[in-house]
Amino acid sequence: VQLVESGGGLVRPGESLRLSCAASGFSFSSYYIRWVRQAPGKGLEWVSSIYDDGVRTNYADSVKGRFTISRDNAKNTAYLQMNSLKSEDTALYYCAACQFASCNWRAREGYWGQGTQVTVSS
Repeated sequence: VQLVESGGGLVRPGESLRLSCAASGFSFSSYYIRWVRQAPGKGLEWVSSIYDDGVRTNYADSVKGRFTISRDNAKNTAYLQMNSLKSEDTALYYCAACQFASCNWRAREGYWGQGTQVTVSS
């Protein structure tokens, strides 16, 4: 089982990034996917989720209207399009997969990647 995040980097406020999460070793198309981030010195923060159908999505208030989650089950890949980035979006972004939406992401239940760093700074 593997989840590999990519697409992070250093950008200026107002710019965009697209994160990818490539999955292998499990039935990706039937799993619930979350993006979770961790800012320096802080705990895990849920960002966004998408159901296996690719239609039902949820967002944290802090990113609603700026971030868009999506998935391509044929490619076993999930995405997080991040627009209008702010300095407070700076964090290590993780992709997590779980069979159920009720998985306890705070306890890191399910499958997790190693994270990709996003730094927003002028």
